[in-house]
Amino acid sequence: MLVQSIGLTLQLATLTTLILLVVGTPIAWWLARSTAWWKEAVATVVALPLVLPPTVLGFYLLLLLGPQGPGGWLAELWGGHSLAFTFQGLVIGSVLYSMPFVVQPIRNAFEAIGDRPLEVAATLRAGPFDRFFTVALPLARRGFLTGAVLGFAHTVGEFGVVLMIGGSIPGQTRVLSVAIYDYVETGDWGTAHLLAGGMLAFSFVVILTMMMLEKRIGRAGS
Repeated sequence: MLVQSIGLTLQLATLTTLILLVVGTPIAWWLARSTAWWKEAVATVVALPLVLPPTVLGFYLLLLLGPQGPGGWLAELWGGHSLAFTFQGLVIGSVLYSMPFVVQPIRNAFEAIGDRPLEVAATLRAGPFDRFFTVALPLARRGFLTGAVLGFAHTVGEFGVVLMIGGSIPGQTRVLSVAIYDYVETGDWGTAHLLAGGMLAFSFVVILTMMMLEKRIGRAGS
């Protein structure tokens, strides 16, 4: 059961990070380059999970993913009843909850590029897609690294949202953070200490690795 929780947590964090990199990149690019007056309203919506209590977000996601919401209608397409208390529901919740941790670093990296490199590429007849993929993306690699690491680590440590929309179903929704809570509730302090200590060490290694890689990339870029 413990191995299942670890495997499920890593699977959720990896899938969530990949989805966020794909979905978050165009959002970050638009936020960095757009001159629309309402772009900061969009940025605020993206950043809401930073200050919104996880139980509030989890409650509304439970309504949306439940049988009476859009999640229930989608689940009916493959014979299901609801996306709540499923792994698919965990992925949706994790993507929304971890989005600012991926989008914001990438947006900052895009803004730091400035207009000059893109203008130079345009004078060399590079089209919009060429400028994005051959100029913007390589120059923003530090932001992508930070976003990927933070998104992965934040998903691993999620508790409130995943508990609200996933519960604690072994092999399906019982991730590490929920498993620690279950072990504490049942009085298994030894296992809870083991998992909590492991997550503490993981968090330390993740942050240290990110700082070292950012320093190395910055040195290589200069």
